[in-house]
Amino acid sequence: QVQLVESGGGFVRTGGSLILSCAVSGRTSSLSVMGWFRQAPGEEREFVAAISVGDSATNYADSVNGRFAISTDKSKNMLYLQMNSLKFRDTAIYSCAAASGRFGGSLPTHSAWYDHWGQGTQVTVSA
Repeated sequence: QVQLVESGGGFVRTGGSLILSCAVSGRTSSLSVMGWFRQAPGEEREFVAAISVGDSATNYADSVNGRFAISTDKSKNMLYLQMNSLKFRDTAIYSCAAASGRFGGSLPTHSAWYDHWGQGTQVTVSA
């Protein structure tokens, strides 16, 4: 099994920055892709970013590309999401996720491909 625990959420003003962390434990050797998703009140869960465990290739949603950066620290079994230039519409519950499948070089953006999920951390952006 794989366990994911997020931290780092909170309140931030528009234009500010925040770093989310995700501690990964358990059968980490089985993982191929790590990702971040978010869900705002009344909306569907949406893809934010993904990173390949093997070669650190990344993929971002258009809405965050250029503002957010996903990264890993394999020595610490940690996943991060650096969020800059935050906007009100970035307000959501952010969850880290992990996938064990083989995706042929592409990084999955649909939540159905991810096998393991954290409990989520709230990010609130206000004026």
